[in-house]
Amino acid sequence: QVQLVESGGGLVQAGGSLRLSCAASGRTFSSSAMGWFRQAPGKEREFVAVISAVRGVTSYADSVKGRFTISKDNAKNTVYLQMNSLRPEDTAVYYCAAHSAYYGRSWSPALVEVWGQGTLVTVSS
Repeated sequence: QVQLVESGGGLVQAGGSLRLSCAASGRTFSSSAMGWFRQAPGKEREFVAVISAVRGVTSYADSVKGRFTISKDNAKNTVYLQMNSLRPEDTAVYYCAAHSAYYGRSWSPALVEVWGQGTLVTVSS
């Protein structure tokens, strides 16, 4: 089983950048699809980005495509989310997630096997 710990959230002005990190422990990191979801106040948790286990195939929500980049370092058991050109509507708690299968943009919260505890990102206008 994979355990996930996020870091890197904080307060940033609109147009700024942040990089989130998710450190994973457990033997199955290299064989798990890893990704990010977010949940804004009063809204449902939604898919943001995912990277496949072996070939590093990535997929993004339309709302972040071209602004966010997901990557991973298997040697460090860490997945990253580089967020550029941040907007106030990106304000949310961001959760790292893992699953043994890769669903691409169809990955829903119900299909997540492991969650991190979340990290808050606040974008001021």
